[in-house]
Amino acid sequence: MQWGEYNFKELLSVTFTLFAVIDMIGSIPVLASLRAKMDGHIKSTQATLVSGALMLLFLFVGNEFLNILGLDVKSFAVAGSIVIFILGLEMVLGIEFFKPDSNNAKSGSVVPIAFPLIAGSGTLTTIMSLKANYADINILLGILINCVIIYTVLKSLKWIEKFLGPNGMAVVRKFFGVILLAIAVKIFGSNIVKFGR
Repeated sequence: MQWGEYNFKELLSVTFTLFAVIDMIGSIPVLASLRAKMDGHIKSTQATLVSGALMLLFLFVGNEFLNILGLDVKSFAVAGSIVIFILGLEMVLGIEFFKPDSNNAKSGSVVPIAFPLIAGSGTLTTIMSLKANYADINILLGILINCVIIYTVLKSLKWIEKFLGPNGMAVVRKFFGVILLAIAVKIFGSNIVKFGR
């Protein structure tokens, strides 16, 4: 592996690119909706560690990992888009697909929060794309910085909900539900047409 040299400019570019793709701020309504199903508590540390581990895994052995499983990036992206689409439908229509599991509420911190909401197909494929233009050390540091942001947002979720209030959360939830649906359709459409090619 070519680690390359530390470069502050590269680090900024990588950090902001990942921040935009992960979109923790835009995910707040989804996270709040999921938190309500998980006994009012998301395991911030677990979700951060799992999503961070997935991002690091794809930084180091992304293509190799998918090849071992007999998968490719396109099928990975399509699968992630379906889960994101279902989350969007929940937010817009108020229909419950992800049932709360009182016996194992902590599992929701991994699926769908850590994957595909945080470290989804878009994030993981972006990391693999960044490797073509940036040194691995700068991508690694960019991932770690974004993990700090992820943890901070998850920890502050209750406070953010109180700040927006029930009506504010309802409006934001519907708005970002439509955004999620659009993102899911875009990811699905751009990858499904490439199957078999």
